[in-house]
Amino acid sequence: MSEEGKEVGLVDAIVPLEELLKVSKQWALDIAARRKPWIRSLHAMDKLGSLSEAHDIIKMARQQAKQTAKNMPQHLACLDVIEEGIIHGGYIGVLKEAKVFKELVASVTSKALVHNFFAQRATAKVPNVTDTGLKPRIAKKVAVIGGGLMGSGIATALILSNIYVVLKEINSEYLLKGIKTVEANIRDLLSRKRLAQDNADKALSMLKGVIDYSEFKDVDLVIEAVIEDVPLKQKIFSEIEKACPPHCILASNTSTIDLNIVGEKTRSQDRIVGAHFFSPAHVMPLLEIVRTEKTSPQAILDLMAVGKTIKKVPVVVGNCTGFAVNRTFFPYSQGAHILVNLGVDVFRIDRLITEFGLPLGPFQLQDLAGYGVAVATTKEFASYFPDRTFHSPLVELLMKNGRNGKNNGKGYYIYKKGSKPKPDPLVLPIVEESRMLTNIMPSGKSIIVTDQEIVEMILFPVVNEACRVLDEGIVIRASDLDVASVLGMSFPSYRGGIIFWADSIGADHVYQSLKKWSQVYGNFYKPSSFLEERALRGIPLSAPASSPSASRSRL
Repeated sequence: MSEEGKEVGLVDAIVPLEELLKVSKQWALDIAARRKPWIRSLHAMDKLGSLSEAHDIIKMARQQAKQTAKNMPQHLACLDVIEEGIIHGGYIGVLKEAKVFKELVASVTSKALVHNFFAQRATAKVPNVTDTGLKPRIAKKVAVIGGGLMGSGIATALILSNIYVVLKEINSEYLLKGIKTVEANIRDLLSRKRLAQDNADKALSMLKGVIDYSEFKDVDLVIEAVIEDVPLKQKIFSEIEKACPPHCILASNTSTIDLNIVGEKTRSQDRIVGAHFFSPAHVMPLLEIVRTEKTSPQAILDLMAVGKTIKKVPVVVGNCTGFAVNRTFFPYSQGAHILVNLGVDVFRIDRLITEFGLPLGPFQLQDLAGYGVAVATTKEFASYFPDRTFHSPLVELLMKNGRNGKNNGKGYYIYKKGSKPKPDPLVLPIVEESRMLTNIMPSGKSIIVTDQEIVEMILFPVVNEACRVLDEGIVIRASDLDVASVLGMSFPSYRGGIIFWADSIGADHVYQSLKKWSQVYGNFYKPSSFLEERALRGIPLSAPASSPSASRSRL
């Protein structure tokens, strides 16, 4: 950057730090003695092209900023300032810069980004864990059980940080497939120049595949990453308790299942913890660490250290169905399915959600995750939260019609290698069949809603569930849920996170909207008692509870 500045004339000389004052003094003396010319950079125009050329460049840059930085004012503001300086001179440009900077600092976007910055750092402080004087133990060898999409991604993340990994599968065929997926992950990083060849070779040398537990005798951590099947997970935990050393942490990557149930048949409750990664595990930055009432502080501290080593942001949460992130965002897809069955266009919903700032709409996200995940998750949540689960037949109808999202190239969208996903009009008759089966459209007609209402009818139920998560003490602080929503669900960072965003638009507006919809569309939209109390009393959702109930807290 400094070399570039010197090349364009903004920097006079590049010197080592210890010589800065000496060289600066000599430059001043040389200018005073007229040995060097006195050039005022603000007035230098020799590097600029014609006004029309500058106008065309800025116009193109504005178009790019609108595409790549939607809803973020600072990029366009910078271009406005540059244009002012080019047209009216450097000094006028600097004055405009100061004025615009003052406005931007006071904006909601700026406050949201600052909040997100400090909130992410606050996650490192966990009461009764990080303040006890305990020292984290280093995990030198980690076992990963399951070589599917998640297991191979977790293994990739570990070996990239020089942690020796034993990847276990049930047979040689599945093991080979898992190892090939890890290798493909590494190749992808190489092709995108995110990894050097020697580092790639070193990473792959840290991986060993096995089909039994013989290599588990000296592991420091086991991460189970098999399918969401309770009996299978219970069997695995009984086996690894016997195969692993007494200090070994027994972790599960389950995204929904209560950890008390997972470890029910073991005697090592203090070592059982959730290590919930987000897909793709070697890319997504969040590690949700789930503790039960029996998990030891040492196990939490050790897993936090692993998370930091593999460049993740660990957020410690309490144990419940779906934990903090998946439970909070379960209503996201539910709300989308309610709207579709009320007659709203699938592709309109996805477009509006991406315009809001999420990278994918709820239906394209289902395509990406695979429909099996959607079915299993809905089943799990329905058993625990039946009062607010909407049973949409749409996913089953898609599967019945030979669709399984990106997995087979056909979902709500058509997927072809080398091209962007395209909405598939052949899905529309399947959507109509779903609407006929649910029969919730008022008088059989599609509801009429604005773009803003669609976004709010999907995201306000998420805020509502976040309020329940706060009320039950699943997270240590509200800002932890903001961090988790940004890093785990790609909620836009410039909106600060799910709770910050709700507070920025007002808890009362969220409450009144949900109350109105619940009267028309049912219990799914019913405001939680936490939201109702905060809205009616004018208290921000992020404010700490005035009298925290120790009995309710999961932490």
